[in-house]
Amino acid sequence: MIAKIRVLVVDDSAFMRHVISDILSSDPRMEVVGTARDGLQAIEMVKALRPDVVTLDVEMPRMDGLQALQRIMSECPTRVVMFSSLTQRHARVTIRALSIGAVDFVPKPTTGLYSEIDGLRRELISKVVAGARSRLRPVTEFAVDESHPVKKANVISETDNVVVIGSSTGGPSALQQVMRNMPGDLDAAVLLVQHMPPGFTRSLAERLNDISPLDVQEATGGETLSRGRAIMAPGGFHMTFEEDRRIILTTDPPRHGVRPAVDVTMEAAVSVFRSNCVGVILTGMGFDGSKGCSAIKAGGGRVIAEHESTCVVYGMPRAVVEMGYADTVVPIGDVARAVEVEVAGLGRRRCKAV
Repeated sequence: MIAKIRVLVVDDSAFMRHVISDILSSDPRMEVVGTARDGLQAIEMVKALRPDVVTLDVEMPRMDGLQALQRIMSECPTRVVMFSSLTQRHARVTIRALSIGAVDFVPKPTTGLYSEIDGLRRELISKVVAGARSRLRPVTEFAVDESHPVKKANVISETDNVVVIGSSTGGPSALQQVMRNMPGDLDAAVLLVQHMPPGFTRSLAERLNDISPLDVQEATGGETLSRGRAIMAPGGFHMTFEEDRRIILTTDPPRHGVRPAVDVTMEAAVSVFRSNCVGVILTGMGFDGSKGCSAIKAGGGRVIAEHESTCVVYGMPRAVVEMGYADTVVPIGDVARAVEVEVAGLGRRRCKAV
């Protein structure tokens, strides 16, 4: 008999503890082993119950979710799924939580719980199941020294190359490691596609901009693909572009149930840049990006996949590797260097062609 996923539910609202517990208990794969009303109680119960997954509210009395997460990850590392309201402040806190060990997050309903209960049920259950199967990873938060900001690269309009980086579960932390080490003089525009709802991608882009030599911004539409700049697809929109290399945002139907989708941006990259594309697939559930990588390979470009050993969830990279599209497979700490090497290789191939 397969053991059930043991979950601890942490929320300061008795009503929400009841709702979340009912949702999880309705799935035969799960067992709610306890509930806690604040961060201090959560820490005690994690140590006593040793759950497989904790659902952790951001805002609570006595000790909030972020403080509790830091203690849990240092004293009794456990897979944690955060619950976050759709506010700019909570979005920033959630990005920080993902940087210091949370596996994923679930946005709280915005208009009314009962009108959104089905969507909440699907997302919560899928993310708790994925969390239980995910790899516990060491904390990789990168401190921001505001007195010594990162030296930024010059943004130059002309470039013949593009790098498209796609990620999902575990992506915010992985992207921080990649973008922190990305060379400022990289001869390519960089596009980032992270599976996230509206509101959170802006906070992630701001966080990446704080630590990266590249100018990182969330797309609003109309931006030019340029050297020295990385543009992130906003939650709720697919990101593509015109022949003149200006960003276009669309609300075309989701692909693989997500919008933005990595496949959409990669396919657009091939249609404009042709063989001068590098695709990068980082940690995440599912197989978004595999068709895009197929298009990149067919067009003569190159593909990098994150190695299983550092993936929080080895889903998207696995699909790319098993389908034979990956030219390079490296742990997350080596991805930035691999991008630099592959982009330089694009230039050498053009010279030979001439």
